[in-house]
Amino acid sequence: MEQQREPAAPCQRPAWERVEVHEEAGAGLRGAAAWRAYAREIFTRHFLAYLGPGFLVSVGYMDPGNWGTDLEGGARFGYTLLWVLLLSNLMAILLQALSAKLGLVTGCSLAENCRRHFPRPLTIFLWVTAELAMIATDLAEFLGAALGFYLLFRIPLPLAGLLTAGAVFLVLAPYRRGHRMLEFMIMGLVSVLGLCYVLELALARPQWGRVAYHMAVPHLSSASILVAVGMVGATVMPHNLFLHSAAVRNRALPGDLGHTGRLVRYATADAIFALSLAWLVNSAILIMAAATFHARGLPITSISQAHHTLQPLLGPLSAAAFAIALLCSGIASSVTGTMAGQIVLEGFLQVRISIWLRRLVTMIPALVVIMLGLNEIKVLVLSQVLLSLQLPFAVIPLLIFTRHHRLMGEHVNRPLTSLVAWLVTAVIILLNLLLLLRISGLRF
Repeated sequence: MEQQREPAAPCQRPAWERVEVHEEAGAGLRGAAAWRAYAREIFTRHFLAYLGPGFLVSVGYMDPGNWGTDLEGGARFGYTLLWVLLLSNLMAILLQALSAKLGLVTGCSLAENCRRHFPRPLTIFLWVTAELAMIATDLAEFLGAALGFYLLFRIPLPLAGLLTAGAVFLVLAPYRRGHRMLEFMIMGLVSVLGLCYVLELALARPQWGRVAYHMAVPHLSSASILVAVGMVGATVMPHNLFLHSAAVRNRALPGDLGHTGRLVRYATADAIFALSLAWLVNSAILIMAAATFHARGLPITSISQAHHTLQPLLGPLSAAAFAIALLCSGIASSVTGTMAGQIVLEGFLQVRISIWLRRLVTMIPALVVIMLGLNEIKVLVLSQVLLSLQLPFAVIPLLIFTRHHRLMGEHVNRPLTSLVAWLVTAVIILLNLLLLLRISGLRF
């Protein structure tokens, strides 16, 4: 890694964004004793004061892009791809924990660390790939929210797109006053989303024995590779690595490293808790599609078709819950996607623009897709495939930084952590190669 070419002072965050996290009983302990003390703190006022960044990130793991891949996976292949969701979620927890650790220890986001430590041409290349991922992400999220309005209120899709823009601007409004209010709003949307899918599962009545079997036993065919890789792209999302490394920094003042180890542990617990909820939602979507559509041999080619098919099969309550959940998912993920795009632009290029202007510009591709009437589920699946192809360009720099002793100090990755993280990266790259071969028309 290249020597730093600028002052080593931590990247600054406004003091008004800080959330106080006070000293706990186990401070200063190490090893098993520290973890026991830390475990006692979970769900106390100290941990609850920290809770939040994981939820901002978790929204991206249950956004409408996930709906496209999960619905297609469940409707076409039944329960057989549930193991992909479990594996992807474990990958996501590891990578997000490393991203949070990088932000807390260095005081800089992943994008800022790339700018500070990589040559300029490489930084520009990584920024371009990240922006392409932002476009794909934003397309899926905005389109999903517009579909939610369309299905719920039976209004024309172009009008639904304009309502989505207004709703996203409304939710973004607290951002100028700091993250905390925005985090609470995102938590509320996630809670509604989860409750909707509890209802969906109760109405769908899946075969829980097959659910448990396919969650533990891998099965992959040449026909399901594209959807499986799309699931990885939809679950382990590159923009969330940039977002998480920036969002955690409002938990302590820049340069205050006295409690960094405790904050890293809190960040890990926050990520595990929030992403586990996201995994449950993703699994619920696939299980519902398998129990409702695959079991009856009904091919689903769009989210709209899934909604319309649910009503005669499971009743109007199920269709309404589906639309409400989609709307909450789309709005919440579109907000966090906008935040991530802002972080990427400022981190890589040190260019600051209004978040409202960025939101206005990035909604244009989604509005074009809506106006052209393209098949939404195919657009969503392809957007997630693009995300999967970009993942190595976000993951590899993250692993390089978190295993660098001079940068991370005592918080550098342990050898086992680095080994597992590189194995995860290898799996992601292998799946991408399989995808490219599949697209080329080659069979396995």
